[in-house]
Amino acid sequence: MTLPIDPAANLATLIRCPSVTPAEGGALSALEAMLAPLGFAVERPVFSEAGTPDVENLYARRSGNGPHLMFAGHTDVVPVGDEGSWSHPPFSAAVHKGEMYGRGAVDMKGGIACFVAAVARRVADGRPIRGSVSLLITGDEEGPSINGTGKLLEWATAKGERWDAAIVGEPTNPQQLGDMIKIGRRGSISGVITVHGRQGHVAYPDLADNPARGLITLAEALLSPALDAGTRDFQPSNLEITSIDIGNPATNVIPARATAAFNIRFNDTWTPETLQAEIHNRLDRASKRGKFRPDRQEPIGFDLTWRDRPSEVFLTRDDKLIEALSESIRAVTGRTPGLSTSGGTSDARFIKDHCPVVEFGLVGKTMHMVDERVALADLETLTDIYSRFLDDWFA
Repeated sequence: MTLPIDPAANLATLIRCPSVTPAEGGALSALEAMLAPLGFAVERPVFSEAGTPDVENLYARRSGNGPHLMFAGHTDVVPVGDEGSWSHPPFSAAVHKGEMYGRGAVDMKGGIACFVAAVARRVADGRPIRGSVSLLITGDEEGPSINGTGKLLEWATAKGERWDAAIVGEPTNPQQLGDMIKIGRRGSISGVITVHGRQGHVAYPDLADNPARGLITLAEALLSPALDAGTRDFQPSNLEITSIDIGNPATNVIPARATAAFNIRFNDTWTPETLQAEIHNRLDRASKRGKFRPDRQEPIGFDLTWRDRPSEVFLTRDDKLIEALSESIRAVTGRTPGLSTSGGTSDARFIKDHCPVVEFGLVGKTMHMVDERVALADLETLTDIYSRFLDDWFA
């Protein structure tokens, strides 16, 4: 029986599966084939919700006596973009000058390939794992994240699964392996402002109300002053206007409405509720203070709509988990990793409600880019780190 002990071979198999969200693309089948010889019981539930595509997921458990460690990740990948701009076909897993090219190489099929290899090497060498190990793998991390990790956790919990800690194999390192462990994430919340004006001819502005003027006033109120100066564990909260849309193709028509979309990445100064209240207050004050035109008395009329479900800020404070992973990284690389809460959201935001969770994986410099790639040497190093971590954490 051939065990999946080579992380490069594992990764090549996964890359060759075109699993662009929400397509399974053969990636979960390939992963199941790797895990079955290692003694994992594998299940592949499919979740659905109206208005979203069905998504297949994978949960695998290798049971033992002792604590339960979860490795979490995703096999879905973002689209390849302009395929003609790639140096090598994006699903070929071509190797050139010591690097493997392919969509998902670092985000995050590479992390999965390394963790599977770490477990496989222990099985091949007859080294026991002092507890249970599970893999919780979704096909919906790069998409709407509705039929993925959140529902997979609920499904597993309903079956009686409980975990003592989790590691997510996202590419957390900015420059080299050992740079950074993610121990938390800022929250994320998005909204849309719609300003209602009065349509008219540009030559007769006295007969119209231009919503663009009001939108500028409201947008400025969101951007200044700063939401906060940051906290001990987190960067400052930040609001970005991500889209302004008037949808008016005519140059001689004052439009009837204008919209602006925004996203906020927020720290532990706020909860979603307190932040929403702050945004409402800023807009209300600005709308009463501002006017469509200097000679008008009417306040700016607007609507505010919150999009999707907000992601809450979280911070992991589990010393055993953080210290075991840090020591494993130091032992293999000689580097002491920084503990960070930077970056965007990840599926750790769902896992935090079930057990302590940290993130550590490959170097992320090429994720989502044309010519996404990983050094073969990094695959070996990360496999060694994960293997050492299985010793350190279970000990």
